Amino acid sequence: SQAAKMKLKHNINPILLQFINFIVLLYSLVTYIPWYILSGSKQAIAKAKQVKARPVNNKPGGAYRSVNSLHCLASVLHPGCDTLDKVFKYAKTKYKDKKLLGTREILKEEDEIQPSGKVFKKVILGKYTWLTYEDVYIKAVNFGNGLAVLGQQPKTNIAIFCETRAEWMIAAQACFMCNYQLVTLYATLGGPAIVHGLNETEVTTIITSKELMQTKLKEIVSQVPLLRHIITVDGKPTTWSEFPKGVIVHTMASVQAMGAKAGTGNKQPCRPVPSDIAVIMYTSGSTGIPKGVMISHCNIIAGITGMAERIPNLGEKDIYIGYLPLAHVLELSAELVCLSHGCRIGYSSPQTLADQSSKIKKGSKGDVTTLKPTLMAAVPEIMDRIYKNVMNKVNEMTSFQRNLFILAYNYKMEQISKGYTTPLCDSLIFRKVRLLLGGKIRVLLCGGAPLSAATQRFMNICFCCPVGQGYGLTESAGAGTITEVWDYTTGRVGAPLVCCEIKLMNWEEGGYYNTDKPYPRGEILIGGQNVTVGYYKNEARTRKDFTVDENGQRWLHTGDIGEFHHDGCLKIIDRKKDLVKLQAGEYVSLGKVEAALKNLPLVDNICAYASSFHSYVIGFVVPNQKELAELARKKGFKGTWEEICNSPEMEKEVLKVLAEAAMAANLEKFEIPVKIRLSPDPWTPETGLVTDAFKLKRKELTAFYQTDIERMYGRNGK
Repeated sequence: SQAAKMKLKHNINPILLQFINFIVLLYSLVTYIPWYILSGSKQAIAKAKQVKARPVNNKPGGAYRSVNSLHCLASVLHPGCDTLDKVFKYAKTKYKDKKLLGTREILKEEDEIQPSGKVFKKVILGKYTWLTYEDVYIKAVNFGNGLAVLGQQPKTNIAIFCETRAEWMIAAQACFMCNYQLVTLYATLGGPAIVHGLNETEVTTIITSKELMQTKLKEIVSQVPLLRHIITVDGKPTTWSEFPKGVIVHTMASVQAMGAKAGTGNKQPCRPVPSDIAVIMYTSGSTGIPKGVMISHCNIIAGITGMAERIPNLGEKDIYIGYLPLAHVLELSAELVCLSHGCRIGYSSPQTLADQSSKIKKGSKGDVTTLKPTLMAAVPEIMDRIYKNVMNKVNEMTSFQRNLFILAYNYKMEQISKGYTTPLCDSLIFRKVRLLLGGKIRVLLCGGAPLSAATQRFMNICFCCPVGQGYGLTESAGAGTITEVWDYTTGRVGAPLVCCEIKLMNWEEGGYYNTDKPYPRGEILIGGQNVTVGYYKNEARTRKDFTVDENGQRWLHTGDIGEFHHDGCLKIIDRKKDLVKLQAGEYVSLGKVEAALKNLPLVDNICAYASSFHSYVIGFVVPNQKELAELARKKGFKGTWEEICNSPEMEKEVLKVLAEAAMAANLEKFEIPVKIRLSPDPWTPETGLVTDAFKLKRKELTAFYQTDIERMYGRNGK
């Protein structure tokens, strides 16, 4: 079974193991009946087995809908709240004095010199200080009015280029109220991509932070001729005299003061209608220059309506930790879900998230420890990192501790796969691991890229909470599917949300058909109110990716390949762009190869590459420094980190490990990489080789490693 494959290996004496298994069996029998009566798990097990979505008709390729919205798709969160300004006004009235947005104060900043001579900035942070729903509402109203004083007109574009923080959400709410179209750009986009986004949308105002203004905007302002106003959210920068003539720098506070003074006057503000554009979201895209996705008010509301329905008992007791980029549809949607249900949002960053994070001074507390969130969203890259860190710590334990942890881990895996809980293991063995994320997490939401079964199961076991795996695109306002909290199966993304329907379209070239048995397969098409308006100033691409059927229903062609299981849950099995035909005619799914090898302790990241002019697969690997150094030591190879990575001898050793793992994962012989290049430098969004959600940018990686590709294939193609 899949659970057996994911079990950890121990080295316990077989006789002792028999005895332990007997004790465990005895414990299970004694505790089963009281647990079954008291825990309410009977209902959870029944719910997990239920059919979650059905096709609306019996034709092949018929759309699947959630059983909770078979007759009518949901599109509105609260009655009458059909635009985002109405949603916030409803929440402000209902939760007036409740805390909404929290930020930690910086008590002290210091430079820490590393043994290598590098200087790392470290911070000591204090408590969270909170703004109530009412506070945020007033700040947003004033900021919106202040922007009007600066000449911002309704239905015109305004850009935000800023880290995830309370001011980002305040600025966004101001734009939603005044019907300004918010252009969002990732803080990690490269210069040319930022220039492209700002010029294409013809913005005259950009909202940013002091740091991003100094590090990113300063160099490109001269290439954005229409820019007139820069608003910094965190006070005035120290040097801003170098800006071109005609560009004025304001602080957010000064714009809010202008707005408070001006009020709305006699002029009635231009409120949005549901079909108006709320956000033009530039996707960092795994291919080519970023595209601006036009998302309307009703698109976002439909999307967050669908998402909220999958989180049980969502409400005022919940605390969400916001640290992913707000320019990403996953984070923006998650925060809007929280804001509309009375939850608190505490802000963080990947550098200050946990006690061990890079910016947190040793001995002081990271954000999760201080905030103790109940809800958290993560991209697989972050979960994979947590998984590897914990597993490395387990390997460093004494033999007794390690075997105890492994026994508990394997025991809990078995219980979970049957739908049972393990309160004793949770409190005795996994409590410490759980505290890494604050100790109170009740739902972990994962999106942005596929999560491996091993990592998902690890999070279930060690953090004692369900992992809701989701599937959605910027083009579907982030909504598509999310697994239900009592569904503990792995490798699937759940049933369609109540706001949308999903159908599978035949893809002949890849050999996927919606008449396939046992499961229908094909390209995933998403339909519903959450399907966005299209790409900004890109009619040709919009026509290619979006279609409208005879009933007026809008459909997004995702390019992903999926299959529907008997209970109506979707599994992503391939991607059109990832399929490469080898010289001999075999099709290789690059994503499948990467998924099989990415979770190896030796591998921090991997990109598989194949060409139709050649007969084998090659790969680029970012090795784990600790693991590769240890392997080099074992093989008697001495040298610097760069020398180890550049060594053909070490490439061969890593290839052996990859080949073993590939065989264990049942990859075909032609799918196993034959040659690799070890990269001494990690791939981060700053390098431009991965997106903000850490998805591989294949085009950029291919260009970056072009000489290595030629070397691995040999210039004559052998």
